[in-house]
Amino acid sequence: MKTPQTSIACFSIPELAALPDDISERLRTIEQKAGFIPNVMRVLARRPAEFRAFMAYHDALMEGDSGLTKAEREMIVVATSGANHCQYCVVAHGAILRIRAKNPLIADQVATNYRQADITPRERAILDYAMKVSRQSSEVTEADRDTAKQAGLSDEDLWDIASISAFFAMSNRLASASEMRPNEEFYSMGR
Repeated sequence: MKTPQTSIACFSIPELAALPDDISERLRTIEQKAGFIPNVMRVLARRPAEFRAFMAYHDALMEGDSGLTKAEREMIVVATSGANHCQYCVVAHGAILRIRAKNPLIADQVATNYRQADITPRERAILDYAMKVSRQSSEVTEADRDTAKQAGLSDEDLWDIASISAFFAMSNRLASASEMRPNEEFYSMGR
């Protein structure tokens, strides 16, 4: 059942035709692949230079080479976004996590309380470190890094975990401050 949606955010959203060619092309490509344009992209496109920088860093973290699987990276986003009370990121990245993990339950478990989720010890170590970075970055110690390494994580993995946690802390705040609404399509993906 469709629900009425008055706006996707509290800021103006540019029309696709008004965007620079590279941005409108990227949005059209995503729409062809996914069947819709994620609202975050439509909102961020209001500032083209920031959109390009945001998407470049996002793609480097979430799609680039890493010792973390793509599902593990999405778990970080869902857990830290849940802790940051970011509805948009929990819903959108929860959908991606369900698809990448091939598990319809995982996103709800991780967003609510990853400590009780059905995850591996490695995934728990990833999320323990991510949450420490997300909630108490000034208190991360060598002991935290050692604990994560005992679970099989490398220095590069820890860098990736910290980078994803930090990037999505910014994204969470932008989404929440702009009252960004998740696309309805995300709710049923991967279920």
